[in-house]
Amino acid sequence: MRQLSEFYSKSPELVSAEEIRQYCIHLKSHKKVARQTSTQAICALKLFWEKTLRRSWPHELELVRANPQFKLPVVLSASEVRRILAAVPALDHRVCLITIYSCGLRLGEGLRLQIRDIDSERMLLHLRGGKGNQDRYVPLPERTLLRLREQWKTHRHATLLFPAKGHNGQGARTAPQPMCRTTLQRAFRLALQASGVKKHAHVHTLRHSYATHLLEQGENLRQIQVNLGHKSPVVTAVYTHLTSLCKTQHQKRLDDFMSDL
Repeated sequence: MRQLSEFYSKSPELVSAEEIRQYCIHLKSHKKVARQTSTQAICALKLFWEKTLRRSWPHELELVRANPQFKLPVVLSASEVRRILAAVPALDHRVCLITIYSCGLRLGEGLRLQIRDIDSERMLLHLRGGKGNQDRYVPLPERTLLRLREQWKTHRHATLLFPAKGHNGQGARTAPQPMCRTTLQRAFRLALQASGVKKHAHVHTLRHSYATHLLEQGENLRQIQVNLGHKSPVVTAVYTHLTSLCKTQHQKRLDDFMSDL
């Protein structure tokens, strides 16, 4: 709604249905936003139009949204992941990114981790209130557990594993909230540049890489689905397109075929 208001330089309640249509066309044709971004914008506009302004929503606006796209996510190799994580200078940033990768977490899930979420007896990580407000358990590697303990000793916060340090860098022990998302995203971006890896990666790429690497190691696709917290196996199946094993087998079949020509 803020973006719509800024686009027309007036209050959103003064924007007409035709202006909304033109704005949606602008998102689709000029900004070339993804299908999901276009849908989010239309849903926000519809909610404001119907619930706040109590007006009838013009259904023709549903047609003005970006076309569906199928884009495969960027995946890092194991060596690229190691190079990037090794280039993160701050311990708390590095350990948080290592945890996100080694447990296949979303960015917010990693930042919100608490001491009570670690089950060191069963070597599991309890993720609370994930996407769709769903809880789940994921395997916790022993090396990750050791790094989490090392990181916690630097601040000894009563509940949080990755508390915000504050502007002076001394407030981690009593911080009321976890580390800021943009702080970790910036740390990853700088490490990516320093590592020399040229792929267009971001923090969520670590989660994609985790799933792909597990699949390449022979892990069951159903288990990967559970670890990632996907409701549908169709979503998890996208990683079958990304494995180097799949590409190697496909290339071998092509080579065998070409040898007969």
